Amino acid sequence: MSTSPTLTALHFYPVKSLAGCTVPEAAVEPWGLAGDRRWMVADADGMMITQRQQPRLALASARPLPGGGVLLDAPGAEPLDVAVPSLAQAEGTVTVQVFRDKIEAVPAGDAADTWVSAHLGTTARLFHMDEPANRRPIDPEYSLHGETVSFADGYPLLVTTLASLDAVNALIAQGDLPGEGPLPMNRFRPNAVVGGTEPWAEDGWRRVRIGQVTFRAVKDCGRCVVTTTDQATAERGKEPLRTLARHHRIGTKAVFGKNLIPEHTGTLRVGDAVEILD
Repeated sequence: MSTSPTLTALHFYPVKSLAGCTVPEAAVEPWGLAGDRRWMVADADGMMITQRQQPRLALASARPLPGGGVLLDAPGAEPLDVAVPSLAQAEGTVTVQVFRDKIEAVPAGDAADTWVSAHLGTTARLFHMDEPANRRPIDPEYSLHGETVSFADGYPLLVTTLASLDAVNALIAQGDLPGEGPLPMNRFRPNAVVGGTEPWAEDGWRRVRIGQVTFRAVKDCGRCVVTTTDQATAERGKEPLRTLARHHRIGTKAVFGKNLIPEHTGTLRVGDAVEILD
């Protein structure tokens, strides 16, 4: 094993549950990587839609545009530029629901709504988080007063390790559905991927430094059906949830990865050293 863990990949997801972007470096903001999950798809009532309900979201992509907008694209669809909506143009914010959180967000407009509705084959809307500094507090059980998050599931960043992925794939190969493996890391939709550790080392992390940015490692990441969704085809299987449930449960959850909260801002770069502080 390498004695020097390093950051091997960085990913962010401009629209929650759409395909992500892989980058060589990324700015860390208090609520996550710059541009990460500042947009979200919701139903007509403002309830979030993710790959849990609509695996077809995996087939659509969103690429960042100057000024914070996104370019939406999907097979068979005409690409659409969506600019950051102004409050005046949107005639104010709308209440949307992200799990149990009811927060204010800005509608992206009719063209964006039509595009996402056509892709999903059902009525849907696109929303933008205009003020991440105060729109959505992190669960107070795991955060400090005033800490916030984007439209991410719950925490600013998710870190995974290559060694843990190798361990999962080895277990899948030995299980009753070997044909479903090996799985790529994109099944787990991480922000930061670390190499040079032991399998499951991240379970014990409490505080880490990546490059010059320090994070609190606050919660193991319980996994859901999204991990069983092939990100290239939107088809679902049973792995890795079957294997994680059998071999890597923490409490009642099948776990893979660790949720992070930054202690300060900075920039992460692929190749950065990773130091386990606690």
